[in-house]
Amino acid sequence: MSDELHKLRHSAAHILAQAVKRLWPGTKLAIGPPIEEGFYYDIAPPQPLTDEDLPKIEQEMAKIIKGDIPFQQSWMSKEEASSFFEKRGEPFKQEIIRDIPDPKVSIYTNGDFVDLCEGPHMNSTGEVKAFKLTSLAGAYWRGNERNPQLTRVYGTAFFKPEELENFLKVREEAKRRDHRKLGQSLKLFSILEEAGAGFVFYHPKGAVLRQIIEEYSRRQHASRGYQPVITPHIIRSDIWVRSGHYDFYKPNMYIFRIEEQEWGVKPMNCPGHILIYKSALRSYRELPLRFFELGTVYRNEKSGVLHGLLRVRGFTQDDAHIFCRLTQLEAEIEAVLEFIQAAMRDFGFSEYRVEMSTRPPEFLGDAGQWTRAEEILIRVLKARNIVYTVSPGAGAFYGPKIDIHIKDTLGRYWQCATVQLDFVLPQRFDLSYVEENGQEAPPVMIHRAIFGSLERFLGTLIEQYAGAFPVWLAPVQAVVIPLTKDQEPYAGTLLRDLAEKNLRVELDDRRETLQARIRDAEMNKVPYMLIVGKREAESGKIAVRARGTGDIGAMSVTEFVERVTLEVQQKR
Repeated sequence: MSDELHKLRHSAAHILAQAVKRLWPGTKLAIGPPIEEGFYYDIAPPQPLTDEDLPKIEQEMAKIIKGDIPFQQSWMSKEEASSFFEKRGEPFKQEIIRDIPDPKVSIYTNGDFVDLCEGPHMNSTGEVKAFKLTSLAGAYWRGNERNPQLTRVYGTAFFKPEELENFLKVREEAKRRDHRKLGQSLKLFSILEEAGAGFVFYHPKGAVLRQIIEEYSRRQHASRGYQPVITPHIIRSDIWVRSGHYDFYKPNMYIFRIEEQEWGVKPMNCPGHILIYKSALRSYRELPLRFFELGTVYRNEKSGVLHGLLRVRGFTQDDAHIFCRLTQLEAEIEAVLEFIQAAMRDFGFSEYRVEMSTRPPEFLGDAGQWTRAEEILIRVLKARNIVYTVSPGAGAFYGPKIDIHIKDTLGRYWQCATVQLDFVLPQRFDLSYVEENGQEAPPVMIHRAIFGSLERFLGTLIEQYAGAFPVWLAPVQAVVIPLTKDQEPYAGTLLRDLAEKNLRVELDDRRETLQARIRDAEMNKVPYMLIVGKREAESGKIAVRARGTGDIGAMSVTEFVERVTLEVQQKR
């Protein structure tokens, strides 16, 4: 987001708050920042708001904008500001003021509205022209469920009406592609509240789709010299203390005690892979040693941030850890980046952005190790001519990382792959290998995932294709539809023949009209419909319809199998 767009949306958030205060004078205000897609303001209104209230708020905002009221900045001491907002009945503002370290705080005024704010803002309300309120949501004050629940009013703003119109069109298309709705309508997965929020139940078609991705992952890893491993879901807490997860990640872990011993359900796979490495004496000849696991992990995410497949409490990572010598490091990182690019192309993602995350405020190891690791990652990115941005302080607690955000067909970015460089954990676990001269040396460790979370990647794929997966990914590649009962024996034989040739097929012999069954197959986004009537049964052929295209003619079973096989090979 540009600085000017940031100012515009920040100003729109203030206008939103001003409008709400005019309509519901007893409203208490919390925070109202600009965000990637617009802005929001968290409020505590005297009465519940509904979606029907949004047009009313927009009308009041339009009046404020028409008034062309200047935004004016002033300063108060913390004591003055606290007293001022106390008189106005704004407890959330008072709490924010208490946490500000500076002796003075910034105040912005536009007409009858005064807010605690650092700015910056536009010159006046009249400069905000193209805006829209988009939704309401609940939000806990400061993200803590023990705090009061607030109403979050979302909106967006642009400089030009056509930019707003395009945004709203994309937003509507995004609703149509919402993986939660499609996951249910296509019978791919469920998240069942009675079983626990944040845990995914895969239905048969969703399980097939996931298996396709898993099989692809296993083949690709094997071809690149990775060795499969499997590690336990539960490990003694001593290991998590040693790895640093206990200190840095404990609030997100499931910890429990059995027979006076504390255990932790794994939030990450790396300590398990480290213990496998440590189980034997290693020689330099074994390095690089690449361990790969489709490892399911569990993280105690707050209920308020759970979101379909994109944010869950139990998920599977295509996780790998590479143990190598320092001299092998850059070549291994380059190979991982090439792997990521190839995999994303296969799944239909040709564009992405790269983010380099550096040392966080709290970290393990020493600053010199971190500087060295960051320099290595940057050198590899530059060697591959990869454009990247830097995210200061966003690295893992054990090392800096490269994150890949893939761009979907609507222009949205999704966090996917990650490559993390770690000098720290090999030292904390006393890992070593024997050099040519017989001396022991510590290996360097690369943490990496290609898809990241399979759940998040599946959610991304569903929205990328709006559930209409290419043939190679489609859980059901074809549905066989006999016209009448007389053709059912031939349809059954056809079904078995296609299944034997590794095609994923279903039979629809319901007593429905042909049009109804074709419509249902289209609604279920099946790539091919194979119609068999008397003529087809007698000739041994099939009448083929393609999803979204219609009738593509009669062909032999062999011709159809060859067509589908080619599409699978070409990842179409």
